[in-house]
Amino acid sequence: MTATTTAPVRPAPGRPRQETRPPKKSASWDDVPRWQIYVPFGVYLLFTLIPFYWMLLFAFRPTGSTSLAPWPLTFEHFDKVWNERAFATFFQNSLLVGVASMVMTTVVALAGGYALARFNFCVKRAFMLALLCSQFIPGALMLVPLFEIFANLKMINSLGSVIIAETVFQLPLTMILISGFIRNVPPSLEEAAWVDGCGRFRAFCAVVLPLLRPGLVAVGSFAFVHSWNHFLFALMFLSDQSKQTIPVGLATLMGADSVDLGALAAGGVVAALPVVLVFAFIQKWLVTGFSAGAVKG
Repeated sequence: MTATTTAPVRPAPGRPRQETRPPKKSASWDDVPRWQIYVPFGVYLLFTLIPFYWMLLFAFRPTGSTSLAPWPLTFEHFDKVWNERAFATFFQNSLLVGVASMVMTTVVALAGGYALARFNFCVKRAFMLALLCSQFIPGALMLVPLFEIFANLKMINSLGSVIIAETVFQLPLTMILISGFIRNVPPSLEEAAWVDGCGRFRAFCAVVLPLLRPGLVAVGSFAFVHSWNHFLFALMFLSDQSKQTIPVGLATLMGADSVDLGALAAGGVVAALPVVLVFAFIQKWLVTGFSAGAVKG
């Protein structure tokens, strides 16, 4: 047997030899040093939590104390605002306004968002533009006409006026958000339910509504928080102390000549606690993607 040798392949004359280079590695978060991530976030977290610490410090620190630690703990400020300053009544009123406006906003926006997502009509683009433009109108500009409307309806000094006003001002953005959630649901799922004998409403309740749960929880929670924190409508439409809400109640703790910092801090803790609990409950819905795992392939 004779061994055969193969000559090396040479590049053609006049053509430079091309060297193969390894592909560049794309940058990722794994390549960033951990201190470059933790230090900015730590500074931001410290900057955010300092006001909350001072609020808790004044709320739990005895009157006249200058200590930087809330020790010994005292609940005298909470007892004062809850019993003497009628914060129990303010809390109930704010809870009623927040829950009622959340339910009304979500139900109405769900119907309007479904119409925007599933139907085509001649003024759809103009209607969407009107919804977007309405977000540029501050609520203060509408106080006078709203006051006249509610006065003619005999609804001044009634929680119903605040609930209606909050619902109306939250509807445009809520309707746009829900219409975007519904567009992410394939229409073929509804069509399959129609083939099985379901009507449009039953198919919506059985197929679309369960997939909208994360979006509805997020939209409803934001509507509740907005109504809970809103000050202007409750100040203008409610005159009796028994009808006022927590934001107006906090304003009554600040006098013309002096401010009770302990009572004001305790009232701030009472006002912030429901909001913190709401977001602690819904964070899993916000982190979980919309309809994660519901529609595959």
